[in-house]
Amino acid sequence: MSSSRLGGFALTIPIISVAVGSMGYAAWRIDWPALVQSFLTGPGRTSRILLLFFIIFNWKTLPLAWTYRIFYAMLYHMVFRNAPRLGPRALFKPMITETKAPLLEIDYNLHKSNSTYFADLDISRTHLCAYLLRPAIRNMSNNQKTRLVRDPRTREPVKGNFAIALGSVMCSFKREISAYQSYELWSRIAAWDRKWVYIVTYFMPKGAARPTEWLDPRFGRVRTRDHKDATGGWEKKIHATAMSKYVFKVGRFTVHPAIVLADAGLLPPRPGGWQSGENYLGDESVDLSDVDLAAADGEWDWRRVEAQRREGMKLAAKFHALDELHDTFDGGNHGALARFGPG
Repeated sequence: MSSSRLGGFALTIPIISVAVGSMGYAAWRIDWPALVQSFLTGPGRTSRILLLFFIIFNWKTLPLAWTYRIFYAMLYHMVFRNAPRLGPRALFKPMITETKAPLLEIDYNLHKSNSTYFADLDISRTHLCAYLLRPAIRNMSNNQKTRLVRDPRTREPVKGNFAIALGSVMCSFKREISAYQSYELWSRIAAWDRKWVYIVTYFMPKGAARPTEWLDPRFGRVRTRDHKDATGGWEKKIHATAMSKYVFKVGRFTVHPAIVLADAGLLPPRPGGWQSGENYLGDESVDLSDVDLAAADGEWDWRRVEAQRREGMKLAAKFHALDELHDTFDGGNHGALARFGPG
């Protein structure tokens, strides 16, 4: 999600339902055989057919296509599909989304324009959050009844719509993506602190990497690769890597990420809780050096989850430090070059 208000989104569901129903009724009333015959014959048919093919192969970049992709991801996971509760083992696992680079995303170097990567990131993050955090999103969208998020001063439920806001995003480009090349985005939660959830995304050629297993039982029949083939050469094929940070809000109140993750069933019980300690991140003085994060098996207890969170924070801390760039702007006190348009 780029910056989404789920409370407002919930209110639009009836409107969307009416619109879809109306379009369905209109489509049912259309004389399709006559329409198709008229489209494929008569004056201007070549132009119409070429235009249709152009739209089909470039729909991703058409007006409102980004909005459709966002709402599709939200509706699919929040309304139409019941994502299973997978527990703490799923917390750091990636969500894979597939797409292509249409012609209108190609720049003068004949590969995918760098600016278009960020639209793909919006879609990938939306799939990840709507899938993993669905129970918590629903509860916080109805916070007055669920009382999940409470004001620490009054202990009353916080009022307002639930929102997920994008704080910042960074993308590092490695290898170009050619026109109409298929590729995948692997997005996963890397870490969280008292305010932000950090998400890492990898742009990969389609099929270059395959998971050794699927946690969602509905993917049980999808072929996975042999555990002995642990690399497959994908390390040299990564197109780009990105890191984003999200903040959860109910009204103007910032929700601790641990509340969201715990309500989604992704955090195991922890002595003292996940919001204790000086930094509201639990007891950070606990020695976790004996935890083997590379182990394929094993229980995802609080020690392993916390060890993985600390590992992710090593990257997140460097990413978070980029916020200091705001302080380097001088407001024009040392002059400028010129001003031109259009931009």
